[in-house]
Amino acid sequence: MSLPIASSLPVLVLAGPTAIGKTALSLEIARRFNCEIVSVDSMQVYREMDIGTAKASRAERAEIPHHLIDIVNPDEQYDVARFVDDATAAIHLIHNRNKLPLLAGGTGLYLKALTEGIFSVPPIGREVREGLKEEMQRNGPTVLHRQLFLCDPVSAARIHVNDSQRILRALEIYLATGVPWSEHLRIQAEKKGQGAWRNMLQIGLTCDRQVLYERINERCRQMISGGLEQEIYDLFSRGFGKDLPSLNAIGYRHMIKYIEKIWTLEEALSNLARDTRRYAKRQYTWFHGMQTIEWYQNTATEQILERLAEWLSQVSSVRS
Repeated sequence: MSLPIASSLPVLVLAGPTAIGKTALSLEIARRFNCEIVSVDSMQVYREMDIGTAKASRAERAEIPHHLIDIVNPDEQYDVARFVDDATAAIHLIHNRNKLPLLAGGTGLYLKALTEGIFSVPPIGREVREGLKEEMQRNGPTVLHRQLFLCDPVSAARIHVNDSQRILRALEIYLATGVPWSEHLRIQAEKKGQGAWRNMLQIGLTCDRQVLYERINERCRQMISGGLEQEIYDLFSRGFGKDLPSLNAIGYRHMIKYIEKIWTLEEALSNLARDTRRYAKRQYTWFHGMQTIEWYQNTATEQILERLAEWLSQVSSVRS
């Protein structure tokens, strides 16, 4: 189990789905409460990828310090474990400056790992992984599900017999660690609430679903009119190929299909908006599974600011 060093210093979180208005509100909060912003976004870490990831503008980042934006090249690997390390370092740096860390973003996996911890799985041998895949292809998921039931009945009970990806993952974790996946999750649950930041407030933004979809549609139109196509050409000119995982992200893969004349511009825009709406649904599902988030309408700016002032006053009185 990996958890940052415990601290009673305050940490603020602003979460929610894409296009909900996190950037604008995070800047307002930062101005009001002397914050520095830590991006919780799996795509904004990449340099040269600004339009498709909807980063805060350079002027906004010059006004308010931002962390974990533009820290790796598009062809570099970046994962949740590295994020936890980087975000923890950024939070401690901000505290040392006597400022308030504001974690803002929509990558739920990153936020959950940072607040609740992650367990490390040793590298899984290629022979093990390939052997499981071959058996899955040869015999189907039912046979491997029975194997999983023998070594990890708790996981087998919660994983559907046809969910081949999670069956494979559960078996890999058991073979790599000798400990069932369910046991890793049980330990993680016990650690929940014992994490690094005892004074953390998590705010979630929400709004009417149709309103959000309209905001998403407008965001997608702005990306295309704002130069997403040229951004991709610039990436290609720097030697970054279309097969990179970073360029397979929402927005980039859609525009690449237009560039390759697989889709018309109208098809690229329509599919981009559709897939972004679906992504927003998944974000909602993830964040609603995190019981510590307090939800507010995205228009309730003053109510949120009042809540933050009250919380900071309480934290200060407890620590004094």
